[in-house]
Amino acid sequence: MYFAALLARTEDGWEASDTELDDVETLSDLADLAREASPDEDTVLVLIEQEDGWFGVVRVDGEDDPRIYVSDASAAVRSSYGEILLTDELLGRNPGDDGPDLDALDLDGTEDGEPDDDEDAGGAEPATGAAESTVPHGPVGDPDILEDLGVSEKELRSMSEDALTEIAEALGASEVLETVR
Repeated sequence: MYFAALLARTEDGWEASDTELDDVETLSDLADLAREASPDEDTVLVLIEQEDGWFGVVRVDGEDDPRIYVSDASAAVRSSYGEILLTDELLGRNPGDDGPDLDALDLDGTEDGEPDDDEDAGGAEPATGAAESTVPHGPVGDPDILEDLGVSEKELRSMSEDALTEIAEALGASEVLETVR
């Protein structure tokens, strides 16, 4: 189950709105959606979570490029919302680089970690799948995304199952976020 909300910082504090991401296909679409939530070009946070899986924060400050933090890239890559956030740039890939060329891999029919009968115990390392080799396990992105708003890198990286609530509490926006949950 997914939850997505926008938190826009205004002169009067934080305003929250739940958002539908069905029409969002790219990070650019998501940034445009966030900018629409704040006509005064204030800070807008897009908060996305998959229950017990991962969470993501996209920060849009006016016309600046969006900043992104994803708590677990390997979990997010299996999600359509996660794929929006996990851009080639964020993952340190060249555009269109989807991992190793499967035609070039030595696919000899053995299970991962199982040596060939022809090899001795010091045999070659097993090949990894494209997703494993291009998407790191754990957090990716800008760990300082919320630093100036009172959430340190250490706090962000240690957040657990209810990360969006923890972020909202740290920002003083827990009540407004709860109204859209």
